Amino acid sequence: MGKQRNQFSKIGLLAFTLLTLAACGATSETEDTGADDGGQVASTPPPATSSASNDSGQLTQEQIRAQNALRQTVFYFDFDVAEFKPEDRQTLTYHARDLAANPNKRVRLEGHADERGTREYNLALGERRANGILNYFIVNGASRSQVEVVSYGEERPAARGQNENSYSQNRRVEVVTR
Repeated sequence: MGKQRNQFSKIGLLAFTLLTLAACGATSETEDTGADDGGQVASTPPPATSSASNDSGQLTQEQIRAQNALRQTVFYFDFDVAEFKPEDRQTLTYHARDLAANPNKRVRLEGHADERGTREYNLALGERRANGILNYFIVNGASRSQVEVVSYGEERPAARGQNENSYSQNRRVEVVTR
């Protein structure tokens, strides 16, 4: 009888392990990077909505990605360039979709430049940078009336100093919720 009980215990443990593995496999979600071989976004993320959870009260993977993306509010630029970096495309798409899903939400895009160049040039460069992000937002569903564009040029540096590290921190657009 002891031998038979030991055999039932082994079978029961095996069945429990298999059921646990099957249950875990059925509830896991695969992550889609959203990029094709060219590094471009293959699909745009769905709009971020105000409903923060699914029926079980937990956030979906997509909602977690959207929340993380919306936490990034500063976008950096290369020297003397007004186009945002390709790696920021997906994060900016989440921002645009969030604006589209929340028509009462308003943001201000604050354009900045490093201190190299004239004051007038840097004001224009900061504005071109902010307008580039504004246009991307509009193409991806945001309304023009939700977004204000301001350029501070070199007047509000994020970092003091005359080295590349300071300069790179100052070439930016900040998304500020109003």
